[in-house]
Amino acid sequence: MPPTATTQPPLFDTAQAAARIAAASRRTQQPQSKGDLVSLAMGEPGFDTPQAVTEAAHASLRAGRTHYSPLLGEPPLREALAEKLTGIAGAPVSASDILITQGGTAGLAASILGIVNPGDKVVIPDPTYSLYADLVSMAGGTVVPVPLAPDLHWDLDRLADALTGAKLFVFCNPVNPTGIVHSRDELDALAGLLDGTSTIVISDEAYSDLDYTGLPFTSTISIDGLRDRTVYCQTFSKSYAMTGWRVGYLWGPSPLIQASARIHNTFNGSLNTFVQDAALAAVHSCDEDIARMRAAYEQRGEIMRTELAAIPGLTLSAPEGAFYQFPRYDLDLPSVEVVAALRSTHGVAVRPGSEFGARGEGHLRLSYAADPEAITEGVRRLARGLAALR
Repeated sequence: MPPTATTQPPLFDTAQAAARIAAASRRTQQPQSKGDLVSLAMGEPGFDTPQAVTEAAHASLRAGRTHYSPLLGEPPLREALAEKLTGIAGAPVSASDILITQGGTAGLAASILGIVNPGDKVVIPDPTYSLYADLVSMAGGTVVPVPLAPDLHWDLDRLADALTGAKLFVFCNPVNPTGIVHSRDELDALAGLLDGTSTIVISDEAYSDLDYTGLPFTSTISIDGLRDRTVYCQTFSKSYAMTGWRVGYLWGPSPLIQASARIHNTFNGSLNTFVQDAALAAVHSCDEDIARMRAAYEQRGEIMRTELAAIPGLTLSAPEGAFYQFPRYDLDLPSVEVVAALRSTHGVAVRPGSEFGARGEGHLRLSYAADPEAITEGVRRLARGLAALR
């Protein structure tokens, strides 16, 4: 029946649209912190950006470096990163295969959306950083989560089964949320599983400078059987305490970086020029700052572990890197409900384990990037909150 003059077209269902996005996303949208809340939820360094970086940004602005940058990034920064990655990879890395991104998040988005087609099988560990599954879902891919072994490292038998026919395997090392570090032996085993296949790897190494194992950190790109199939994703946020600067980068096989660059250029465009000048200063002059902050995180991790060990009903993880604890609790409550009660009633913010995958349920993720006083007070509030929930 044709519409009459008084017939109105149906309104766009905004609630349905919001529900569709929420259903496709694991990421918990916590309210903004305010008042007396102690936050152990944020994966953000509790340090200011090193002074040399800030001064480089000031100098760049004074010099008028406020115009568009090349879409792949500033050549001096890309050359410096190519030199750094050549040392890590143990093989030549070309600056032409490096893409400067709007933080590590945009790098992950550009690489996953550039690789994954609708229906592609994408394997991820479970639990792991929630952004991976969200991006695969946006690309129309099929997420295949693989439960970890009891020690929170890969279960290689399960992983071998899951990787059959996979387009992509995405993981982080050191791991958010568990804090474990994948060893050279594990990465060699992964190379063996993928030998003779066309599976691509995205290795998110945002926390690579925060390794407390006492052994040299092994990058995926240093493994002969993985280097040529890997997109390496990195950020300046964690190592250099540059979260708000939003600068990261990708390196990998030329066709994959070209595809990622198209995605990144469409969604983001080029990164601010003066921020790239600041990032270049970080690469050249901040090794001592990295070492200082890493030592502080290791001490803060011990403070948190000591405080958590006194709480009945918690089973602690054994972090080897990054700045997270991932304890299991013994309450018969979903982690989102536990987190909501801890926040609203007891004034401490943490993240629910279920945000990181089905196998994260029954866990909480706590960050020890906060200052020691906040860690101590936050864990005390956590203890009171868990006791009240019993």
